[in-house]
Amino acid sequence: MSAPLRGVLSALLTPFDGDGRVDEATLRRVVDRNIDGGVHGVVACGSTGEFTALSGAERRLVVETVVDQAAGRVPVVAQTGAQTTAEAIELSRHAEQAGASVVMVVAPYYEPLTIDETKRYLRTVAESVGIPVMLYNLPAATGVNMPPALIGELAREVDNIRYVKDTTADIAQAGQLIHNHADVVSTFVGWDSLLLAALAEGAAGVMAGTANVIAAQLVSIHAAMSQGDLHRARDEWTQLYPLIDAIMAAPFSAAVKTALGATGFAIGDPRPPVLPLDGEVAATISRLASALPPAPARQPVTVG
Repeated sequence: MSAPLRGVLSALLTPFDGDGRVDEATLRRVVDRNIDGGVHGVVACGSTGEFTALSGAERRLVVETVVDQAAGRVPVVAQTGAQTTAEAIELSRHAEQAGASVVMVVAPYYEPLTIDETKRYLRTVAESVGIPVMLYNLPAATGVNMPPALIGELAREVDNIRYVKDTTADIAQAGQLIHNHADVVSTFVGWDSLLLAALAEGAAGVMAGTANVIAAQLVSIHAAMSQGDLHRARDEWTQLYPLIDAIMAAPFSAAVKTALGATGFAIGDPRPPVLPLDGEVAATISRLASALPPAPARQPVTVG
């Protein structure tokens, strides 16, 4: 897909079967649920998808399955960052060959790199593929916060760096990206509880793990904002916020899986060593998910 990414991108969950293997059949249903909910793109092997718990072969399998099931209906973003430059290049080239629209690259997430090391890693990985690249700024995991000026510099130096996912939870930093560097990089805010604020600020879109549960509702809010109807967007956001806030306060992937299960979509548990949520937290999230109002009727909107 050559059209620029815009709108609500869903960070897909990775389901596991009773033996702990990637559940391909359920993954395909997850893809369909999100696309049927109206999302403008799907993301394979992101943080919500527990990519750090997947082997290289499993990451390739997930990307291939998501691309195949999406079948061109929406763009597929494949998160291909890894602990070494060589592995990130291998995964990125595989994603390109598998048909992904964009690769998203996070920095290594154990020993923090210096800024110079981060720049070299990202530039080298981006230059190894021909498709667009999204930088994934996740300082809580990588130990390195890429300032907006650095992201703008990289996007100006490397032609296929087109996007950034900002997961700093710092709306001021996102604002600098949006207002100072939009000529070279489109910003997606990756902090679910900032979705409305990000769209109001002018972000190209948002990347939300909670879209696995409330895709249609988030897409409706995006449509309202695109149409300039802040009143409707705020009303709908107010109904969703208690659930999103509860999910954000818990271990995220486990919380999203719990919420999705409460809607009647069996998704299973996170992969060990991550445990399911404890009873009280799970009960709160399940109650909020079960009490969600029906999604609003789909509003037509042009994205892009």
